[in-house]
Amino acid sequence: MEKVFVAKLGKTVGLKGQLKIYIDSDFPEQFKKGAKFITNKNKTLTIESINFTNKTVKFAELHSIEDATKYINSELLTTQEDTIKNCELKENQYFWFDLIGSQLIENGKILGTIKDIHRYPLDDYFEISTNTELITSENKLAKTFLVPYNDNYILDVNIENKTITTKDCLDLLYAS
Repeated sequence: MEKVFVAKLGKTVGLKGQLKIYIDSDFPEQFKKGAKFITNKNKTLTIESINFTNKTVKFAELHSIEDATKYINSELLTTQEDTIKNCELKENQYFWFDLIGSQLIENGKILGTIKDIHRYPLDDYFEISTNTELITSENKLAKTFLVPYNDNYILDVNIENKTITTKDCLDLLYAS
């Protein structure tokens, strides 16, 4: 069962087991009363209450500052199945785990495969592992390159076939 990082816990707040929460997800609606998350220490925590304004969370399992201290700097994870169930995608929105592993295709040529996705201030970027057939000693192309995830480069996303049709990405590869 593949896990997805969604938040990090910070310092304790108050005496009753509250913690600062730093959400790293496009779907804050999944953080609600009763939602269960797994920590990177493999402990399950259930949200009792959350305050988005103050960025604090109270878990049902933590009753004191001593309980909460054990979870400072812990990561909160969820499963891909729970993410799909608890998060509603808008049109042309996709889960990162559905995009990773997809092939980038431009003019019928496979440029490479999405290895990772990076979040930068203006756009998300696909990190592409260049197709080995394109890497030869003559053309000296980069083994990896970045592609902005926006309409200037991405024409079509097909999750079922794990393919993404692109334009002008071959130029990005040659410039890398």
